[in-house]
Amino acid sequence: MTDGARSATPPGSTPREVATHCPYCALQCGMTLRADDAGVTVHPREFPTNRGGLCQKGWTSAELLDHPDRLTTPLVRDAATGELHPASWDTALDRVVAGIRAVQDDAGRDAVAVFGGGGLTNEKAYALGKFARIGLRTRHIDYNGRFCMSSAAAAGMRAFGIDRGLPFPLADLGRADTLLLVGANPAETMPPLVRWLTEQRRNGGKLIVIDPRVTATARQADLHLQPLPGTDLAVANALLHIALTEGWVDRAYVADRTTGFDTVRRGVAAWWPARAEQLSGVPVADLEATARALGTGGRVIILTARGAEQHAKGVDTVTAYVNLALALGLPGRDGSGYGCLTGQGNGQGGREHGQKADQLPGYRRIDDPAAREHVAGVWGVPADELPGPGVPAYQLLDSLGTPGGPRALLVFGSNPVVSAPRAARIEGRLRDLDLLVVADLLLSETAALADVVLPTAQWAEEDGTMTNLEGRVLRRRALRPPPPDVRTDLAIISDLAARLAETESTDADPADASPASVRRAAVAAARFPADPAVVFAELRRASAGGAADYAGISWDRIDADDGVYWPCPTEDGADTPRLFAEEFATPDGRARFHPVDHRPAAEEVCATYPLHFTTGRVLAQYQSGTQTRRVAALRRAAPEAFVELHPDLATRLGIDDGDPVRVTSRRGEFRAPARLSAGIRPDTVFAPFHYAGAGRANSVTNDAVDPISGMPEFKICAVRVEKA
Repeated sequence: MTDGARSATPPGSTPREVATHCPYCALQCGMTLRADDAGVTVHPREFPTNRGGLCQKGWTSAELLDHPDRLTTPLVRDAATGELHPASWDTALDRVVAGIRAVQDDAGRDAVAVFGGGGLTNEKAYALGKFARIGLRTRHIDYNGRFCMSSAAAAGMRAFGIDRGLPFPLADLGRADTLLLVGANPAETMPPLVRWLTEQRRNGGKLIVIDPRVTATARQADLHLQPLPGTDLAVANALLHIALTEGWVDRAYVADRTTGFDTVRRGVAAWWPARAEQLSGVPVADLEATARALGTGGRVIILTARGAEQHAKGVDTVTAYVNLALALGLPGRDGSGYGCLTGQGNGQGGREHGQKADQLPGYRRIDDPAAREHVAGVWGVPADELPGPGVPAYQLLDSLGTPGGPRALLVFGSNPVVSAPRAARIEGRLRDLDLLVVADLLLSETAALADVVLPTAQWAEEDGTMTNLEGRVLRRRALRPPPPDVRTDLAIISDLAARLAETESTDADPADASPASVRRAAVAAARFPADPAVVFAELRRASAGGAADYAGISWDRIDADDGVYWPCPTEDGADTPRLFAEEFATPDGRARFHPVDHRPAAEEVCATYPLHFTTGRVLAQYQSGTQTRRVAALRRAAPEAFVELHPDLATRLGIDDGDPVRVTSRRGEFRAPARLSAGIRPDTVFAPFHYAGAGRANSVTNDAVDPISGMPEFKICAVRVEKA
């Protein structure tokens, strides 16, 4: 955004500025917001992650603050007309509470579910998980981060005993002699990160990219491996096979710091390079050159992202690259290691504090008796009252409105109508609910289906914390209050908790507020404060002693130190920018190798569906596009969906550049203009997933999920393409 691209500010207001962070990706670039009579302007700020850089999304981020599409009053669906109409907060919240009570009285506590988002602040993610477990007392809560980071998280937990996207500072990328990016395209997904790649190459380092497409990032690489989608695991095993054969395995590191290597060694013995080439299409020479750069480089970093992770074997694929990193002795070594590029703005913190189906705050397991006792003590409830684990996101969404499944859903900061796989099916599930409640700042495609829509504050109107891809806890600061009839998510949760407590079953006339119900409401409101500073203080206590320990992180300390890396157990102790220097977070301090083998995609091509389909992102759009599709400059840059296909494939199909095409799978279809590119494999087509309506790419994606992480197979399915 330039100084001419502003959001309106009331005339006569006092000029103000605040240091904060971009509302989009997990890079969490530093920026300064300034408000005066003319509006709000965005200015890049010197911060360690972005060093004064912003992408187009960051520059234009203030334009949504006063966008004409912004929700500024609650909406309630009229039973007679089926239309959403403005309503008071009392009317809207009464409708929500009455619907929850009716569903739970009829079908039990688990008949209500909660769905959160990886863009919520730490305080909101924490409060939402707490609200589900002791406000609604349901086991059914999960979040859209299940579609983003879950496979890498599960792989990290089983190998290292802890999940932090980057276990080292981002600046290490600029010092790497060899940097391998697997299924990552930061040039479009988080452009300010590219300055670290540029620095790395300027320092003489080698950049290697594994991606089925010639992306903007791949064009900068010294070496680009272009495998068939779904074969990254075979490539990783072949790289380890070569490292073993050539003697590049760090035998002392493996002996001193790991367990399980012999089983992995025997497994990858079968992955000779020619076999991997036959399966993946990556030439043996490229596999050997990659292994040599990894095995002989001084400082070596391996990073994975969604391209490797969004598969029904995503955990095993990431594990294969972790195995490679461990065999080369990288994790915990200065300037080296394995890491994952987190996607959503609070994708890291959002999965640490309780909105995942199987977790409690501090990255504790909900089925761990000691974890339950600790968190229940902080919450002031008996441990046996906490529900058990729920189910992962897609399983939860696919059970909505079905016999035995949840009949009511509360959604905070997510748009599954666009972002979920097999999206038409999930849209149908949402329509089957007795009650759908959506809290959002805009009328997303999911909110448009809701019975009640609750308008929420934007990022520049609330305080809180975010945790970026490095595990660095940052401060989000409010520039201004939200509009008069808009509330923060924390205020909504607090009010709902109080109203639910007030309406608990009682012998008194429901129309009367009995002293007991009033007391219950007061206790509930106190348990769910709307002040983010108070919530963060409680989060610190709840996370204390957990893997993601925030106990020593205060807002003041964040302000003084440009953020604080977790784990940080004490206020006067050090934080942890680098993990694994001495030991791993496992009972014996050793990292775990896990044998993994390639298996085919959940759905293979056939005569009817002869092409591989994969999805991804584009520079000017973000996630489901609810926000970015409404920003004029971003809409001009990327106005609609497209289908990328190789010119040779287009010729066979009789398709010219710009022709409308239809992409069909066993689950549905979408339509978009063709975009011809020699940078994609002739057997593969690509589309961005940011768009709704006829261009919704997730109408065709596969809902097969990883058995460990619950990650759906977004990155590969079988389709046919024809001129529409």
